[in-house]
Amino acid sequence: MVRHPNLNKTKKSIQRRTSRVLVIRSESMNNLVIVESPAKAKTIEKFLGEGYTVKSSYGHIRDLAKKDMGIDLKGNLDPIYQISDDKQKIVSDLKKAVKKADCVWLASDEDREGEAIAWHLKETLDLNPETTKRIVFNEITKPAILHAIEHPRDIDMNLVDAQQARRVLDRLVGYEISPILWSKIKPALSAGRVQSVAVRLIVEREEEVRKFVSSSSFRIVGHFLPEGSRHAIVAETAKRFASETEAEAFLTQLKGASFHVSKVETKPAHRSPAPPFTTSTLQQEASRKLGFSVARTMQVAQDLYESGLITYMRTDSTNLSSLALGMAKEVVTSLYGADHVKTRQYTTRVKGAQEAHEAIRPTDIRRTTISGEAAQRRLYELIWKRTIASQMSDAQLERTTVEVATPAVKEVFSCTGEQVVFDGFLKVYLESTDDEEDGRQEEMLLPAIQTDTKLKMERIEACQHFTQHPPRYSEASLVKKLEDLGIGRPSTYAPTISTIIKREYVSKEDIEAIQVNVIKLNMDSDGLIKRTEKTEKFGYEKNKLVPTDIGIVVNHFLMEHFTDIMDYNFTAKVERDFDEIAGGNTDWHEVINAFYRPFHENVKTTQANSKRSTGARLLGTDPKTGKNVYAKLGRFGALVQKGETESEEKPTFASLKRGQSIETITLEEALILFNLPRTVGMYEDEPVEVSSGRFGPYAKHKGLFYSLEKSDDPYTVTLERAIELIEKKRQTDQKKKILQELCPYRIGDIEGKPVEVCYGRFGIYLKYNDKSFRLPKDSPDDPREITLAMATDIIATADKKKSRTTRKK
Repeated sequence: MVRHPNLNKTKKSIQRRTSRVLVIRSESMNNLVIVESPAKAKTIEKFLGEGYTVKSSYGHIRDLAKKDMGIDLKGNLDPIYQISDDKQKIVSDLKKAVKKADCVWLASDEDREGEAIAWHLKETLDLNPETTKRIVFNEITKPAILHAIEHPRDIDMNLVDAQQARRVLDRLVGYEISPILWSKIKPALSAGRVQSVAVRLIVEREEEVRKFVSSSSFRIVGHFLPEGSRHAIVAETAKRFASETEAEAFLTQLKGASFHVSKVETKPAHRSPAPPFTTSTLQQEASRKLGFSVARTMQVAQDLYESGLITYMRTDSTNLSSLALGMAKEVVTSLYGADHVKTRQYTTRVKGAQEAHEAIRPTDIRRTTISGEAAQRRLYELIWKRTIASQMSDAQLERTTVEVATPAVKEVFSCTGEQVVFDGFLKVYLESTDDEEDGRQEEMLLPAIQTDTKLKMERIEACQHFTQHPPRYSEASLVKKLEDLGIGRPSTYAPTISTIIKREYVSKEDIEAIQVNVIKLNMDSDGLIKRTEKTEKFGYEKNKLVPTDIGIVVNHFLMEHFTDIMDYNFTAKVERDFDEIAGGNTDWHEVINAFYRPFHENVKTTQANSKRSTGARLLGTDPKTGKNVYAKLGRFGALVQKGETESEEKPTFASLKRGQSIETITLEEALILFNLPRTVGMYEDEPVEVSSGRFGPYAKHKGLFYSLEKSDDPYTVTLERAIELIEKKRQTDQKKKILQELCPYRIGDIEGKPVEVCYGRFGIYLKYNDKSFRLPKDSPDDPREITLAMATDIIATADKKKSRTTRKK
């Protein structure tokens, strides 16, 4: 633990508050506490001490059965549960532990999923209600655990029902729509209530990008030097000029013009800190500031939570407990002074948020940094900064606007500058744009200046600028959009994004910049206008979510046949229904039945009447054959087709290259693809043919296939290169054959046990004492050249590394 040296008084004060918590312990009772993860189990067992045994359920112990959808479709749509195959032993061990226990404490997480886990444990382990208690805690610290033991409660069946409703509805949507996608589009596809809507957002944004037509205009920026000052004012006109001719004409009007300050306006302003983190805002900030994916953020946050360093990381509340508020006040006072303190309690704006929960914060705010892995340190410090900043004073600013005028034209040049009068929370943190070094934003400073001050024009520039398309979604901005629309909940964002990427509906890509010629007109103080033209990169985007051809075709199919499921308002309404169930205001059966009956009818109609969807797009006609050329989705991916499927003469097909899309490929690009397979020449009196297949481009010779490397283009690869790859593969195969015949090759004994060189799918390796040892990269390729001394050193080094790793863990 790393503490700030000025926090001794704070530490004693907080210790006085927490020392009143009493330990409930009975030496004669055997208490069993069941938590979700083994990491939590170890920590909590230390806090509770004798009389308590802590076991882990490793998450859910049972789930909906896979047979018959796991739902009673003929009855009231009740779920049918079964113990997961990988949880059979865990359930068996827990049942044995329950028999020895006088009291069972169910300590799963405090959200709906955790409540459901507790209920499943109660049902599966057949727990006695009189000796079973449900406890929850927002942080894994000793005071929080002991407080939970002092205040047990019953399982909240409203929360369980809300989780069951979500699980049943999602199973109905996924299991009924997915088979339609298999038959109408492509095998192994899937649909989901939240994931499909997320894909829709990404597809629609991509359509906006493709339809966008960039336009250019010229901005006019002047550099003016006040009398008696060495600091220039940089100001620009509000008007933009559509063409170079108009911009040059405007500059010509300014030749020899005089300039003066026509207006100076200074106003006080302030900036308030952002509230403490919720799950979604943590995901967004960690993405922007640390470059973490949403899934990585949640994994690192889970590690911090289970280590007792932060509060529960799945929350949509911005509340802080009174203990946290008091702790933050004392920490801010100690570190930055009383004038930087402003205690705030934020109101959560997310509808359905659980106000009883806390925002994500350090469990001990006095702990400014932690030791451990770099990712954990960085995320912890981000959470600490955000928490502390939320309890600090507003930043006081002074905003000055200066206008520059000239009799030559009616347009006015203006600029705005900002000065920080009192830094307040900016001393620690600024949302989304802060500099990690000092937490401040660079502001434009203006020199002290008065109205009517004469100005010398140093230069005026007219620079061409291009409008940019709407930005594609990043993981962070997609989370924000989903939250704004009321779709999903904190626990669903990470798995949703992971799923649509894994299913290959969406890919995460860097969008390459394009080269554009930018015109710049520069007029100096003598009135001379110089024209320059330079090439600039334009439109680069990093780590953006881009729909694949499969994602686009699936989205269009679902939008056509399942309008309700894909509607943003419907998905948000379902979330509100779950909230009503959790609040005890609605019966979950009513919600699911009202949804399922019309939905199921739509499923039957779509399966019977809808046509196969390939996203086919007519590109044009092949000038040589007169046949139509299409881009479409096939069973094994995107392709182009020449000819008609229904005609007597079979059409020809060719796969798209990496980076090509059926939505954007042109006729000219498609025709090139039909050049495969191509014969590049003769070798050993046999033709060498190059083509592309399911597993990528390849060369074919004498009936054998040889994969091309990533740098090889099948449309331009030469005979010489193909022969090189053929010979290389032959050498590899010959070497593999020799190794297979030779291995296992015994090179000696160590302590009476044989040391052998063996051959496997990854090459040769050592085997000794029933253990395998990887060979260093500089090891001989021939097993007969590996000596016993070399083998002994490799084994000893591996054992040392393993020993160090074990001690570290």
